[in-house]
Amino acid sequence: MAVLAWLLIPLFAAVGAAIWAGWAQRNRTSGDVAELAGYARFRDAMEKAASSGTDAVRQ
Repeated sequence: MAVLAWLLIPLFAAVGAAIWAGWAQRNRTSGDVAELAGYARFRDAMEKAASSGTDAVRQ
C-alpha cells in the first residue's frame, strides 16, 4: 500500500501542474478592449477640455 501512495503523489502533482499550466495560459485579452475604449474616451474628454479653454486645475 505504501508503494501505491508513493506512485500517486507524482500523479497528483502532474495533474495539478497540468491544471495550473492551462489556467496560466488562458486568454486574458477580453478586458483589454474595455480598458482601451475607456482610455480613448478619457483622452477625447481631455482634448475637448483643453480646446474649449477651460483649465483642469484652477489656481
